[in-house]
Amino acid sequence: MKRKGQLFLGTFLGIIVGIAFTVGMGFYQIVSAAPNYAQLDVFTKVLHFVQTNYVEEVDSKKLIEGAIKGMLATLDPHTVYLPAEQFKEMQVDTSGKFGGLGIEISINEGYLTVVTPIEDTPAFNAGVEPGDKILIIEDKIKKVKKETKGMTLQEAVNLMRGEKGSKVTIHVARKGADKLLPIEIRRDIIKVVAIKGGMIEPDYAWLRITNFQANTGRDLRKKIEQLTKENGKSLQGAVLDLRSNPGGLLEEAVNVSGLFLDKLPVVSTMGRNKVKKEIEYARGDNPYKNFRLVVLVNESSASASEIVAGALQDHKRAIIVGKPTFGKGSVQTVIDLDNQAGLKLTIARYYTPNGRTIQSKGIVPDIEVDRLDTVLIDKARKGKYLREADLEGHLVNELGETSTKEEAIEDPTKITKGEKEDKRPIREKDGKKVRVDDPKEFIKTDYQLQQALSYLKAWNIFEAVTDQAKAVKSASAK
Repeated sequence: MKRKGQLFLGTFLGIIVGIAFTVGMGFYQIVSAAPNYAQLDVFTKVLHFVQTNYVEEVDSKKLIEGAIKGMLATLDPHTVYLPAEQFKEMQVDTSGKFGGLGIEISINEGYLTVVTPIEDTPAFNAGVEPGDKILIIEDKIKKVKKETKGMTLQEAVNLMRGEKGSKVTIHVARKGADKLLPIEIRRDIIKVVAIKGGMIEPDYAWLRITNFQANTGRDLRKKIEQLTKENGKSLQGAVLDLRSNPGGLLEEAVNVSGLFLDKLPVVSTMGRNKVKKEIEYARGDNPYKNFRLVVLVNESSASASEIVAGALQDHKRAIIVGKPTFGKGSVQTVIDLDNQAGLKLTIARYYTPNGRTIQSKGIVPDIEVDRLDTVLIDKARKGKYLREADLEGHLVNELGETSTKEEAIEDPTKITKGEKEDKRPIREKDGKKVRVDDPKEFIKTDYQLQQALSYLKAWNIFEAVTDQAKAVKSASAK
């Protein structure tokens, strides 16, 4: 049996990435407990009776794997046996690279639907468009041709991923087309983009981390540098969006925290031996300690994203906004087994810098904000208050200004399910369509992001007023 020096902080949340994992906190000694030979003897006898007397012939490998899974099921939900194929998939997800097509997909009204092709990937170059419904996946080399109706996302992902250079054909239904469109795509190595971002308005940026994979800290730094250059001067503040982030590499959670913290503790872990406590520190070369930070979280923010939120909250470096997080406060290590399978075993709990455990509790936001439908909010606001400008025959002010007539709000019942799920704008590049993450657009319908920006700007305004008051007081004292 081989053992990997990896520690994981991830959940089984996510769509395409599937399983998120974490490394970077050193080694824990795995102690072999003295076996209970009496119970092992019972197990051996049961296995023998099943193999020799069951009504049909059985696969011994499946029996043993089933027994292992059953044993681990008596522990916590994050301790699992990973068969060879699933273990290989886990390693692919952790690296952030895989052989595939380059599309984000979801299930929409029962159909496998393209959310968007990723720019400059095989799917994008082949002409796949947002909203395409993939009805058939065909791989001639593997002699597979399957309809996707009723197929899970993971099944679809497994069919579309493959070796670099191999081909797969997807048959899509597209709005305006009278028949299925077959699109042949040659697979290539796809780099999962963990960092997204843009300017919400001058001086204020939106920074989104989708998962913590290799080089996430480095890529976040590059994104901030890019947006600072785009802004023409230093940023006044940023919203760090960790919503629905299932976790990832712990080392990268520490690296991300280190962009905003001095050399301070980020997270500590404690295993069975309560005396042994390991602490991970930020490196102390934080280049972004001046601009204000609001962190957005929700019920699906887990593991590594909870570590970042907890560290920034404990050190009072950021305001946490949103909903209480998932609450996974345990650490796993992965062990390579001789049959190319893996064992993910819970070996420790982790704690925020102030010693808080978030297991089953999560990070509680400083300001709790629900995810609300902005269309309904705008409709509810209408007519709620009577203003002078609403009175018949009201005086026009001396500047001749009148109130602006509000535009009609579209009936929310007319918005389709797909539109509710993804309101990112679509633009064309080389005649091909792609959805883009433009915060100036989707903030119009993202209530939590609207509130986060409001708190961020209010924080800066309050600080400026406070500094001014201090200066006046100091001057008057002289």
